[in-house]
Amino acid sequence: MRLFTYFRSSAAYRVRIALALKGIDYHADAVHLRRNEQASAVYTALNPQGLVPALVDGPTVLSQSLAIIEYIDETHPEPPLLPGNAVQRAHIRALALAVACDIHPLNNLRVLRYLKTDMRKSQALVDTWYRHWVATGLAALEAQVKRIGRTGRFCIGDAPSVADIVLVPQLYNARRYDCGLAAYPTLTAIEAACLALPAFSATVPEKQPDAEAAP
Repeated sequence: MRLFTYFRSSAAYRVRIALALKGIDYHADAVHLRRNEQASAVYTALNPQGLVPALVDGPTVLSQSLAIIEYIDETHPEPPLLPGNAVQRAHIRALALAVACDIHPLNNLRVLRYLKTDMRKSQALVDTWYRHWVATGLAALEAQVKRIGRTGRFCIGDAPSVADIVLVPQLYNARRYDCGLAAYPTLTAIEAACLALPAFSATVPEKQPDAEAAP
């Protein structure tokens, strides 16, 4: 497998975690988002959206992190990333989608660039935008996990699932933008349980081959 990735992309980070949990070896192809390599003709021929990640598995080319993760889960069933019964799997998907569809799209790099460059907003206003939507989303997520009735160390049970895979990169990004996380003790406890596992600790942005210093 080949994973087209960027060390700081939370969507690519999700797929790295999934591959690590499954013990799947892959080749990482770095796509530097801040240099706009995702807009190159070579890359958009692979992924017309011009986004990372993209996964190449033989003749198959896949985009969208959650679709890639479900593909990995179906083709490599152990350990399952969507475990449990139908209700538990629905909860897992709901938690993952709350991040991937409601928090992340408002705060990814192309949105922040548009606000600053095209809309001519100051960095302070862009940062305020980012923190507002992170706080709104994480507050709802904290309440949602509690409402479901967490019974184990992770979002659902005692094994990491797609929900945890999506949560950890979002909290990483929140810290990058100095979003306070004290109001989300359940989420940060889940994060700590995840980061105690090699599959999560080895896939953090700083440990990737293309990692570089801020910004």
